[in-house]
Amino acid sequence: MDYAIEMLNITKDFPGIRANDNITLQVERNTVHALLGENGAGKSTLMSILFGLYQPTSGTIKVNGKEVKITDPNIANDLGIGMVHQHFKLIDNFTVTENIILGKEPKTKFGTVDIKSAEKRVAELSEQYGLKVDPRAKIQDIGVGMQQRVEILKMLYRDSDILIFDEPTAVLTPQEITELMDIMRNLIKEGKTILLITHKLKEIKAVADTFTVLRKGKCIGTYKVADVTEEQMAEMMVGRAVSFTTEKKEATPGKVVLEIKHLNVKDVKGLPAVKDFSLTVREGEIVGLAGIDGNGQTELVYALSGLIRPESGTILLNGEDITNLSIHDHYSKGLSHVPEDRHKHGLILDFQLRENIVIHDYNIEPYVKNGILQNAEIDRQSDRLIEEFDVRSGSGKNSITRDMSGGNQQKAIIARELDRSADLLLVVQPTRGLDVGAIEYIHSRIVQERDKGRAVLLVSLELDEIMNLSDRIAVIHDGELTGIIDRKDATENELGLMMSGALKKEGGEA
Repeated sequence: MDYAIEMLNITKDFPGIRANDNITLQVERNTVHALLGENGAGKSTLMSILFGLYQPTSGTIKVNGKEVKITDPNIANDLGIGMVHQHFKLIDNFTVTENIILGKEPKTKFGTVDIKSAEKRVAELSEQYGLKVDPRAKIQDIGVGMQQRVEILKMLYRDSDILIFDEPTAVLTPQEITELMDIMRNLIKEGKTILLITHKLKEIKAVADTFTVLRKGKCIGTYKVADVTEEQMAEMMVGRAVSFTTEKKEATPGKVVLEIKHLNVKDVKGLPAVKDFSLTVREGEIVGLAGIDGNGQTELVYALSGLIRPESGTILLNGEDITNLSIHDHYSKGLSHVPEDRHKHGLILDFQLRENIVIHDYNIEPYVKNGILQNAEIDRQSDRLIEEFDVRSGSGKNSITRDMSGGNQQKAIIARELDRSADLLLVVQPTRGLDVGAIEYIHSRIVQERDKGRAVLLVSLELDEIMNLSDRIAVIHDGELTGIIDRKDATENELGLMMSGALKKEGGEA
């Protein structure tokens, strides 16, 4: 068999945890090989070993049939291995080209950086692989989908033949995911080999040839994608049957909890992002907000959570005007918020997990008495939520949050916010980066909150998630409400037309 990569009997130990336990992974040349497993199954660790970020405790790596020692990422690059990380490694105020050539800058005869020839090469690569990237654009001015293309170009610029994608679609819209799949197919046609880490079974079915399943650090097996259903994949991954739909009874909405009236919000560039937007959410219901990324959802959520001040309009929570209150006051008046960007707004990454779990309430009893933190109470709360939400990390509640996998960071935020049982639960992309077992659990917990009489506003780019959880679906396009539909009357086709602005639904209770 013609293998591009062989990782043979790889074991990796960290303090208190065996992340990889005698794993063998063999990847055929010129194929897409998916790595499937729950959050914390050891997928990213295994790929970090292949890319030279970690050294294996034991085991052997072969590239194109030759045994190699990959002691750092530069050696991986020299061997033709590139990696697109789950959290991009880009410098915001550099241009696309400056990011791509960093550490491998072409020089003019005068010894200065030859940015012109680099821009030309980046443009050629972008054209060759259908990436459509502007070489002169600054990273801070482009969306996450385009930033990911820059990461791909970084690998291609360095002549990588083996490309590792770590959760590449976690931050992409459905349209961007489709485009990425096309890009991957182009890369395979051009003779590349791709290793794909993902939780999304649909994507594996769409683009991968073969997949290997990891569970709790061990290899369960390697299979041909064509021979296995999505349900079978899910069961291999979590070790039990998984339901893709959430059981829930009919909603019985009560009084209005959130009322948004004629809200106008500007984006960071000072342009209108939310335009004359009105919506109500009642206790005991889940209202899903559907829309293509970049249509004002982020700015609306920022205004609702107090991160930015609206230009005009009113936000009422339980009848009280909270439009211009501080973030802290939004929380104290009855808001819980699972943010879109878990690193920027959800966690303090250099704090311990236990500290992040009580971050909203550390200054109130029982977590503080007479100005002194009550560590036993903080530990008790942390242990309870870690067990309840299956948050996995090497040192448990004492883990530094930065060192945890993205999926487990997300579970920690959701545990903290759902446990507060606030009157309004503002949930944005709640299952981003989570495996099917965790998604099943989180969805059931959101429904439980609804059934306790909480009002839930769910903002998600995953149409499946909106359709699965919502009682009513509101659609936003270009900052405007294009209509509201009862879930039982909604079809994906109609929602897609509303999301693109091609269809507006008049009426529909706001």
